[in-house]
Amino acid sequence: MFDSVKSILIVGGGTAGWLSAAIIAAYHKNRSDEQLQITLVEASDIPTVGVGEGTWPTIRNTVREIGIDEKVIFEKCFAGFKQGGKFVNWVTQDDFYYHPFTVPLGYGQLDMAPYVSEIEQFALEANYQQEICEAGLAPRSLSEGAYQGICNYAYHLDAGAFANLLKNHCRDNLGVIHKIGTVDQIRRKDSGGIESLSLTGDEGPFDLSADLYLDCTGFRSLLLGDAMDVPFISNAQYLFNDRAIALRLPYDDEDAPLACHTIATGQNVGWTWDIGLTTRRGVGHVYSSEYLSDEEATENLSRYVGKSIDEYDVKSFKFKSGYRQKSWEHNCVAVGLAGGFVEPLEATAIMLVEVVARYIAENLPADQTAMKVTSKRFNSQMDYRWQRITDFLKLHYMLTQRPEPYWQAHRDPVSVPESLKEDLAIWKYRGPIKSDFDGVAELFPAASYQYVLYGMGYKPDYNRQSYLYKDEASAERIIQKNHLMTQQLLQTLPPHRDYIEHWLEQV
Repeated sequence: MFDSVKSILIVGGGTAGWLSAAIIAAYHKNRSDEQLQITLVEASDIPTVGVGEGTWPTIRNTVREIGIDEKVIFEKCFAGFKQGGKFVNWVTQDDFYYHPFTVPLGYGQLDMAPYVSEIEQFALEANYQQEICEAGLAPRSLSEGAYQGICNYAYHLDAGAFANLLKNHCRDNLGVIHKIGTVDQIRRKDSGGIESLSLTGDEGPFDLSADLYLDCTGFRSLLLGDAMDVPFISNAQYLFNDRAIALRLPYDDEDAPLACHTIATGQNVGWTWDIGLTTRRGVGHVYSSEYLSDEEATENLSRYVGKSIDEYDVKSFKFKSGYRQKSWEHNCVAVGLAGGFVEPLEATAIMLVEVVARYIAENLPADQTAMKVTSKRFNSQMDYRWQRITDFLKLHYMLTQRPEPYWQAHRDPVSVPESLKEDLAIWKYRGPIKSDFDGVAELFPAASYQYVLYGMGYKPDYNRQSYLYKDEASAERIIQKNHLMTQQLLQTLPPHRDYIEHWLEQV
């Protein structure tokens, strides 16, 4: 029995490890009793090189709370603003829709979907951000301060550089102890928890122990999966992708326009992502090995970038879509890929690291009894989150009209989760509303579901309750207000790349 968690050992670096360390250390930096000791051990001190990764708008508050200047993210991580996602060729082979990060005008007061001229134009008529993205503009003007903006945004960044920035910040400013070593043995307590780790470093073998262990070892899941033997739950029956290839693509011109949104383009199997960093693009192709060979995937990506990718350093990834049955077992918590991974769509990976680390920071157990309660509640929330992530991502596939076998398989009712079928049974007659997503464990707001559903042409049968939709005057005012705001912003917001360059020059 311990009095309280006084020591945390994070096993594994990268974004998951160092972001967790930063969030927990920053949250407890003013702890007045015995200081919380946070140690991170990783196998190598060599920085990884990222190809570009998208984040969710929650990252803004996270970066601010851990004490990093927003400009530093852009200077050190080659970052750009991300204002949402553009989905190209997901419904047919000649279409696109947007999932912007700014909620529709009137959100929570008047559902605009019954009043727009065409349901596919919902994002355009109820929100100004689609036009901002299409024009390649920044989410704010130079007169607005850091972390501000009339448009909601996240970041595109080099994940390897981000992890390295977090590492330096943790060591220099937050008191996190950093050690290099490879795990050789994990010792268990009689009660089932982890007792200690035996490792080998440059100076020989050593042991580490703590009150709480964070497994940030990626897909290997050395602690939660291997040592704690927590089963893996597959998502393959719902989401079919299990392979990805990625590369860094230089700009033809260093002054080339910089996209301010992730571009996800549907392919015959899977999709390609295109993420704009200031110095290069991160481009990749995620697909299902059941429907596409690695060679065909390479051809798809070459065709997308407009030339052979043989000359580039192409990284290949294999993954299983799914998650661990429990994310917290005894005194071990999985963070990041060690706990699960569905697929790259909608940038859920880093967002989940933020969610898990913040929960740990806010709920450090005071004793063994509290540990059991805390872990039970956490596992319940994570089960719900994995279900919601699966449902939301599946929504992007199941409404397609594409004829290829891969896309048609996603339309098969057998491949649709029961929880999503239940939602759609309600949304058949009225779209997603805020009260559908008001739980503490929600990740995506109703607005996100609206953008995807309506963008893919799904229109509820509003005639069943037509008496609820008689506020045409208010809807028209919102549409006109949005039109006016759009025109004003198109004239006043600067081009994305120009803004970043001028902003970074400001003292």
